[in-house]
Amino acid sequence: MRIVIFGQAAFGRDVFNALIEAGEEVVGVSTPRPGSRPDPLFEAATEAGIPLIETRDLRKDEPFQQYLSWKPELLVFAFVTDIVRKRVLEAATHGAIQYHPSMLPKHRGRAAMNWPIISGSPTTGMSIFWVDEGIDTGPILSQTEVEIGPEDTVGSIYFDKLYPMGVQGLVDGARQVREGTAPKIEQDHSQASYEPPCGPEHAKIDFYKPGPVVYNLIRGCDPQPGASAQAGDREVRLFNASYSPGSPEEAPGTVVATNDGSVEIAVIGGTITVQRAQVEGEKKSPAAEFLEVGTVLDRPD
Repeated sequence: MRIVIFGQAAFGRDVFNALIEAGEEVVGVSTPRPGSRPDPLFEAATEAGIPLIETRDLRKDEPFQQYLSWKPELLVFAFVTDIVRKRVLEAATHGAIQYHPSMLPKHRGRAAMNWPIISGSPTTGMSIFWVDEGIDTGPILSQTEVEIGPEDTVGSIYFDKLYPMGVQGLVDGARQVREGTAPKIEQDHSQASYEPPCGPEHAKIDFYKPGPVVYNLIRGCDPQPGASAQAGDREVRLFNASYSPGSPEEAPGTVVATNDGSVEIAVIGGTITVQRAQVEGEKKSPAAEFLEVGTVLDRPD
């Protein structure tokens, strides 16, 4: 079965390598326009001698004809950010499969890993689905649910769980398509949710919300975009946090202790210990370098 990979970055490279190692026939690769740094998928395909086409160039007739010459049977989407036109999808006899880091139809869109943690969900997961013209709306090929641990962040959930599961899920999905056993299970669109990309405007901490809510926001924005608080005249982003129930006497948002570079912040119903912090223009550092006992953190304007 002739496979064309659409994707980029380390995830695209790892899917490419995994498909090659599994013995699949990868006949072409499509990546976005090169940036200032070489793209890992672009480099892997070049080293392997696999032909490449920039994804946006497929809107032009000559590159599209080159793509058709590959005689694609299955497209594998591994971190696609460009719009892939309908005629590109239709040229592949078996269509396209894609990885998404949520249990579709929940959390469609680009911030699928942030919002389950922010909302306090105990689980999330990954889906391999068939690409259609909607945003994460195609039929499901396979799904795997994972637990969100009490100290998990977006970073830990992705790199420790969802990333390797996604690579293997696409390899398994391609095999099922080749063998003719890949299911197409329609999503229950009535259960769908779609949140916006999680940006700085969503990451502002209100310390007068319950402690677990504050804690979920911090870890649901770690490492990006970083939950933010106002400390005097500068904005501080907080990372690597943990939560302890209790009854602090100090007002919510007050730094009550420091210990080996970390800071302990009073919240409603307990305290949050923050290991690292960052201010604009500087690297992440031990939180105590920016915050001291008695500092009161507020919600940024």
